[in-house]
Amino acid sequence: MTEPAGTGQGQDVDPRTAELARRLSAVRERIAAAAARAGRADRLPALIVVTKFHPAGDIRRLAALGVRDVGENRDQEAAAKAQELADLPLTWHFVGQLQTKKAKSVARYAAAVHSVDRPQLVEALAKAVRNEMDSNGRAPLDCFIQVSLEEDAGTHRGGAAPADVSALADQIAGSHVLNLAGVMAVAPLGAPPEPPFEKLAGISARLVATHPGAVGISAGMSQDLEAAIRFGATHLRIGSDILGSRPAVG
Repeated sequence: MTEPAGTGQGQDVDPRTAELARRLSAVRERIAAAAARAGRADRLPALIVVTKFHPAGDIRRLAALGVRDVGENRDQEAAAKAQELADLPLTWHFVGQLQTKKAKSVARYAAAVHSVDRPQLVEALAKAVRNEMDSNGRAPLDCFIQVSLEEDAGTHRGGAAPADVSALADQIAGSHVLNLAGVMAVAPLGAPPEPPFEKLAGISARLVATHPGAVGISAGMSQDLEAAIRFGATHLRIGSDILGSRPAVG
């Protein structure tokens, strides 16, 4: 097996690459252990490394360590990184709240948006993706419906009310340029993650009953990935446990 660049025996490894390799390995071990406990050792979730606030150089190091899925939550930062790192075989996921006016930019680089939560955004993304398809043949955009698991749905962290998922799903599926990938959620702060992730699994099951291909569940971050895996997460969004704390602005 070919080793990632800069990680072989006898080669000089810069301290940051070594740190990222250790952190990435530890997270992969947590994922494997959690999947084994959940009886899904042969069905590991995809690992999306959320690189917001971290430099493009870190993403290049992660790519050399085998990372292929990268997540960002600010369009301006994501667009710049995607352009700078266009030579790498990366898949870009937009995971933050998205303004409709940013849809055109996101459609240029993102393979997936994990935060689709309102009809106006579906319309904007469909228009933007259709234009990109016509101009450069891009593939359909994977869309995860972000579901709010808070009592005050969508007020603080975005997300559609569970009752609105069905209509959004029909709108996405009917666009012909957007691919309904599944659901996404962030566990509410200050409470155990298991009950909300169990709720999300139920929402996912109801969605799949009417849209059989929408099997994705984007859930689980550094602090709650084990609970997310237990309740069927297919995509994890891990940032700080791999990259460390946000870099200081000097």
